Amino acid sequence: MSALSAEHATIPVMGRLAPHTGRTELLAHIAEAARQIRIQDLKLVHYAGAGHIGGDMSAIDILATLYGAVLNVGPDNVEDPERDRFILSKGHVAGALYTTLAAFGFIPVEQLATFLKPLSALNGHPNRRKVPGIEANTGPLGHGLPIAVGHALSAKLDVSPRRTYVLVGDGELQEGSNWEAMMAASQYQLDRLTVVVDRNRLQQGATTKETNDLDPLQDKAAAFGFAVVEVNGHDHGELLDVLSSVPFRPGKPTFVIAHTHKGHPISYMSNNVAWHHKVPSTAEFELALEELEAAAHPRFAKEL
Repeated sequence: MSALSAEHATIPVMGRLAPHTGRTELLAHIAEAARQIRIQDLKLVHYAGAGHIGGDMSAIDILATLYGAVLNVGPDNVEDPERDRFILSKGHVAGALYTTLAAFGFIPVEQLATFLKPLSALNGHPNRRKVPGIEANTGPLGHGLPIAVGHALSAKLDVSPRRTYVLVGDGELQEGSNWEAMMAASQYQLDRLTVVVDRNRLQQGATTKETNDLDPLQDKAAAFGFAVVEVNGHDHGELLDVLSSVPFRPGKPTFVIAHTHKGHPISYMSNNVAWHHKVPSTAEFELALEELEAAAHPRFAKEL
């Protein structure tokens, strides 16, 4: 498999729209960002010959909404102590985070061509010392949420309005460290902490139900003291409304169950467990690229 070259790293830098942009325009902007991120992520995995493309695709709408409209963080304030924090606990989908960071100007687009190459800063799992915008080194599952609780507790001790968001995989919630962290978050009433679950119901090799059933997930999270909200994880409007409404319930951390499909929206990949860790062949790559390019929002299609 040939390596991704700089000429293939073509994702446009979308940036953020003005604070008072109308909802319709804002949602169109997020949708186009998500589409462009998916196109570049597809190239990233195909040319590198490795990656977790199924989980990348299920998480991208969440990432595009957070970076495109919710998080108070950008290339110009990435070191500001009062910035919002985002932690990717499911660190194996680092490719989706790198392409999102490139789309919003945190890292040069050309750097994506180094993904997984020797000595590259863009490793298979994110490294906070190497990539601007990365808040925590993650990869071992069950670590990101405890780190996020620490950030949220720090903000509370500082009497700071900064918010902390953490994206976890649903299979990852089988790790007990998450539930210990959730008890602490409830104990300290960390209502500026938001846990977002990429609820695609698939993990490596099987469904979460077959492996270690999480249901009733909403009842379990509520029993641990969280305000629980369920959304369509591919609906940018639903995501925007919930993620920008923190604290959702004063005194309680928020637990967002984002129902998604692994591999979304690629026809042969969506909801297919085989695509947890698989690389598209040339034919599969071309078909996926064709589908993603055809999905442009009418406003942006004229610019293609």
